[in-house]
Amino acid sequence: MGNKRGKPLIKDIQREKKINKNKIDTLNYPIFCFKYLREISIKGSTDADFFVNFLLRLQKLSDLGWEEIRKAPKHGFGTEQIPINKLKPKDYPSIMTPDVTHLTVFRANGDNRPFLGIQNKDIFHVIFIEAKFNDIYNH
Repeated sequence: MGNKRGKPLIKDIQREKKINKNKIDTLNYPIFCFKYLREISIKGSTDADFFVNFLLRLQKLSDLGWEEIRKAPKHGFGTEQIPINKLKPKDYPSIMTPDVTHLTVFRANGDNRPFLGIQNKDIFHVIFIEAKFNDIYNH
């Protein structure tokens, strides 16, 4: 690979980029992003145990991968959909474009409090975490 001076050729660089892109596209486990997390999710919350359990849940979901998550029950490690018109907060981030009609709901811990967001390939953008029941939507 490369020319006589050891520098990579253009086709070698393009092939390397393609290999790296394919690895990223096929991870098949969730990568959790908090860029769009709304302040209502954490403001005023003093339940440290909830957030510790939430982090442990994220770790477990990452270990399971998307395939197992899709097979799991919604009140376990699976998901369900909720229409955005059922949400109480109306402070939507820019990722919630007009074509977004539903958010994906996961359970944040064993007591069924949810966290909600949007999946884009392997990235799950967390938008809301319901630290107190009924803050985000009525159950």
